[in-house]
Amino acid sequence: MINKEKEAYQYWQALHRNFPKVERFSLGQKIDFVFLDILELTYATSYLPLEQKIIELEKIIPRLDILKFFIQIAWENKLIHTSKYAELSQRLNEIGRMLGGWKK
Repeated sequence: MINKEKEAYQYWQALHRNFPKVERFSLGQKIDFVFLDILELTYATSYLPLEQKIIELEKIIPRLDILKFFIQIAWENKLIHTSKYAELSQRLNEIGRMLGGWKK
């Protein structure tokens, strides 16, 4: 799962570079921070015992939802092309399914 998250983050990085300067350092930076937070939490969670994993997943899944929300805002503001938004959304949805499966 961490590999899927890393790939999605790398894809995001390519999109983030093309943001106008003001948006890159506001909304873009917020998205970047949330992405890195998810990566960090997932990596740390992968080494925890099962009982603690479930508790940490309760933190990661809402962060992923927040990330999707901010990316939607970027798309609505025409900062991300529709095809790129669809690709990134698909990757994030897959990560969400994997996190949900990991929780069960």
